[in-house]
Amino acid sequence: MGERTGVNELNSDAGGRIREVFNQVAPLVGHNLYLCDRTLGEAARRWGARWAEAELSRLGGVLGGEEAQRWAFEANEHEPVLHTHDALGSRRDEVVFHPAWHELMRTSVEARIHSLPWIAARAGAHVARAGLLMMSAQNEAGHLCPVSMTFSSLAALREDAELTREWGPRIVAHSYDRRFRPAEEKTGILVGMGMTEKQGGSDVRANTTRAERIGNSREYLITGHKWFCSAPMCDAFLILAQVPKGLSCFFLPRWMPAGDKNRFFIQRLKRKMGNRSNASSEVEFEEAWAQLCGEEGRGVQTIMEMVNHTRLDCAIASAGLMRQAVVQAVHYARGRRAFGKRLIEQPLMQNVLADLIVESEAATLLMMRLACAFDSRGGNQSEQAFARVVAAIAKYWLCKRACMQVGEALECLGGNGYVEESTMPRLYREAPLYSIWEGSGNVICLDILRALGKATGHDQDADAEKSVGSVDALIAEMRLGVEADSRLKGVVGEAEGMLVRAARRNGEADSLIAEREARRWAEKLALALQGSLVVRYGAPEIAEAFCASRLGGDSRYTFGTLPGSADLGPIIAWVAERLPG
Repeated sequence: MGERTGVNELNSDAGGRIREVFNQVAPLVGHNLYLCDRTLGEAARRWGARWAEAELSRLGGVLGGEEAQRWAFEANEHEPVLHTHDALGSRRDEVVFHPAWHELMRTSVEARIHSLPWIAARAGAHVARAGLLMMSAQNEAGHLCPVSMTFSSLAALREDAELTREWGPRIVAHSYDRRFRPAEEKTGILVGMGMTEKQGGSDVRANTTRAERIGNSREYLITGHKWFCSAPMCDAFLILAQVPKGLSCFFLPRWMPAGDKNRFFIQRLKRKMGNRSNASSEVEFEEAWAQLCGEEGRGVQTIMEMVNHTRLDCAIASAGLMRQAVVQAVHYARGRRAFGKRLIEQPLMQNVLADLIVESEAATLLMMRLACAFDSRGGNQSEQAFARVVAAIAKYWLCKRACMQVGEALECLGGNGYVEESTMPRLYREAPLYSIWEGSGNVICLDILRALGKATGHDQDADAEKSVGSVDALIAEMRLGVEADSRLKGVVGEAEGMLVRAARRNGEADSLIAEREARRWAEKLALALQGSLVVRYGAPEIAEAFCASRLGGDSRYTFGTLPGSADLGPIIAWVAERLPG
């Protein structure tokens, strides 16, 4: 890797005197996010998305360019504004975004991140989309909320053939139409989601929103509220509401069939720590018109298909944040000098950078393998079972690790990473969102137990065949790498033993123990999966460092603690050699 010199500028101080500014690192602009990422490219080719490489490379070039990076900054600096009423005092309920937001949305929709697996009837479509989404998250993650929900909505709409016929073509259209108009007048639409309410949060069965049937039709009037309704400028929403048979799922458009605005009222926009470019809101429904999606009383089951796909996206976006954080850290360390050397030449900094790279590479492999399982779900029961449990495992683990990894990468830039002119604060604020969105850590870990079901003795009402299939698929994947590394073999053996012991548990006391240990389960299974993937597909130096630091007896809790025997140079070069400069 070649020598990088810092930025040299001539600045004037308050007295007009000229002084030279040096040893500053220019922003990383003009690199192709796809071509610079060897692991992402290899994973795309390995798991069936070679046919999409032209589009992956095209989007990678766009997102690494100065214009797209400027859109990311501007969309977050100029947050959306809610207009509840017009000049005459009538309800308007419209959110206005900065033009940069619309450019980001246009770019992602035209790249078909919202629709690719639904329109590309070929192997590797989920893998290709995962690569596209991961790169978009590296540039600006806030706008991906409506993109992800639109993509995921079709998974739930498949429960209703009539809704799919009517709305499906509009959803998959690759035209971003920003106009606030009835769907029939638009070239493409977006779909959002409203599940949680003030009194229940993650406990959606505590929802109080009510739906009243209109005659004998599948049309209903919805009255109630949603405490968190993301992207309120979407054209329609999947929401949960109570009917006499129980919680049910409904498709609620912003405009009624006659062309009038639906009785969907935006109360306020949330003031959030991160995700600032995106509008998240509280809404009220006053006899809002909606259509039943799926069966009455099966709302959770219907909308969970949407949730499973958005959980996949949480894992993908977290891997994207981790990748961009480490790229920024490596880029900065190449150009910044301290104590007579470039930072990247300092032994302890090398350990930190290498450790961050190891974490990012393992994250990329796990989420791409999960995307591959989503590709194969239709005709392969083993892959379907694998996707069912690993979607929760990957969502939990990668979202947790992203917060730590991005924070450590920010520290590599010191004070320059802490100012808003840097990309790092946006990444840092964004990272915790994915641990919360679509289920916080405890909710996800309990879902892992449910996915494993009767095979663990936890959920007596679970479908035994499905849960045993999830366990078998999980163990089979972990075992594929055990002969390559004795440390991995030991961890996989521990994971298998954990599952076997749990299967023998019975009764309320044993279920309580399982719940108390659910996070330990999630962590053990995630590390075993990542280890199996890294030893099979990662660079040898990265695989060795992962096993020594994550699976071996010398593991530590902070980054920069790889053992002294780790070969740091090739690990750092794995990322640095493909960056410009």
